[in-house]
Amino acid sequence: MDAPVHRHRLEPPVSTSSARSAVEHLDVLVVGAGISGIGAARYLKTELPSKSFAILEARQASGGTWDLFRYPGIRSDSDLHTFGYEFKPWRDEQSIADAPRILEYLRQAAAENGLDAHTRYHHKVLGASWSTAEARWTVEVERTDTGERTVLTCGWLFCAGGYYRYDEGFTPRFEGLDRFPGPVVHPQHWPEGLDYAGKRVVVIGSGATAVTLVPAMAGTAGHVTMLQRTPTYVVPVPRADLVANALKRYFGERRGYALSRRKNILQQRLVWSLCQRFPKTARRLIRWVNTRQLPTGYPVDLHFNPPYDPWDQRLCAVPDGDLFRVIREGRAAVVTDRIATFTERGILLESGQELEADVIVTATGLNVQAFGGVRLTVDGHEVRLPDTLSYKGMMLSGVPNFAFAIGYTNSSWTLKIGLLCEHFCRLLAHMDSHGYDTCRPEPSDPGMATRPLLDFGAGYVRRAVDSLPRQGDRMPWLTSMDYRDDVKLLRSGSVADPELAFSRTAVRAEATA
Repeated sequence: MDAPVHRHRLEPPVSTSSARSAVEHLDVLVVGAGISGIGAARYLKTELPSKSFAILEARQASGGTWDLFRYPGIRSDSDLHTFGYEFKPWRDEQSIADAPRILEYLRQAAAENGLDAHTRYHHKVLGASWSTAEARWTVEVERTDTGERTVLTCGWLFCAGGYYRYDEGFTPRFEGLDRFPGPVVHPQHWPEGLDYAGKRVVVIGSGATAVTLVPAMAGTAGHVTMLQRTPTYVVPVPRADLVANALKRYFGERRGYALSRRKNILQQRLVWSLCQRFPKTARRLIRWVNTRQLPTGYPVDLHFNPPYDPWDQRLCAVPDGDLFRVIREGRAAVVTDRIATFTERGILLESGQELEADVIVTATGLNVQAFGGVRLTVDGHEVRLPDTLSYKGMMLSGVPNFAFAIGYTNSSWTLKIGLLCEHFCRLLAHMDSHGYDTCRPEPSDPGMATRPLLDFGAGYVRRAVDSLPRQGDRMPWLTSMDYRDDVKLLRSGSVADPELAFSRTAVRAEATA
């Protein structure tokens, strides 16, 4: 039977310490002012306007990834009709958009929803401690501009920083690196004013960053070589979605955007399903497309034929086939080989070939860091993430009043974020209506079979898999990567669940008696 309904808002417990009473308390603390944090804050303000909240951002500006990365050509690899928010139409003609356009869109979303006043920059969350007795988190915050440390308390902690580490990228150990006299640059730390005009550039890597950098730099550099150890599936996509633009013209901005979004969700699902059900057919189709984009006689099987099936790792989209175009024009080349050592002139490969270079870019990946590295404790016990299970892809077993936002790896990130934020707001409303102040996911069968939370083969995931939470083998502990399934679970499904324990602390009960 449900607990009695309490219509009035629960007040924080009366503290016996004057110092404690001076600490600012918020209903929800959102960590991160990127695409997920802005989305979460907007849903909170719209769906639960009585809730107090703040967004804490460690950097000096909003936008997350789209403000941090400054390398040439940075853009989305998902269409903005699905990568954008459901509540805010994407108005630009570009569907595969560059970072400045995305950043402007995000900041417009924040301004239009009055979120700027709730955002605190230079605020890095170091750790958070949950007290069951008080039903609240105590959060330690460091000012990144002054070094000052402060404390806040909150009823809920919502981590919206994704899973990449923002202060460093991944660079493997390269033999002889100190012998190369020219600039060696990681895209995550692109230096302002780097001069590569007319120069020979080698980009090490074959992922989304590399296939973005090569055509962007080829317009200015003397020549660009993409040096890869293993090929990646690369697929040309239109930069402008002609159908979406037509739908907006005929049906109006909002209705046209909604129709375009549905079209692209279906399109993404069909591509994913084809690759999963018929990998050999998908491989042959991608190879045929690549062959048509490349010069006659080009060694497609050497440079664009990965040893894994499509979507075992994320496909790389190239807008209007720009990577293939610069290869056809002779301004760029692909080399598939392994690095033996850096030299005074460039890079010596295991095959014996030497690639001469003036500038080397190490597009070798990112480092994973769950929840921004925030240290969590529950009633004095440290939370070891590998010992936890992900509940509905948004909470952790044994960790009360904690939510996180991780989007799809096989589709547009923001599709899942929107559903998670909706479900989060419904969960908080359910707790308010029933007088609860605490909920804690607990599996009924702790010995269930588990697998990694991010269950795909990218290198950055494999390197970090032992430090991340895990997922179970059934709902609600199975993290869905299917939008249609998540609509049923997160939008239509009940927030009440036998494996989600709700409670009301004694101190709150006394305070409201």
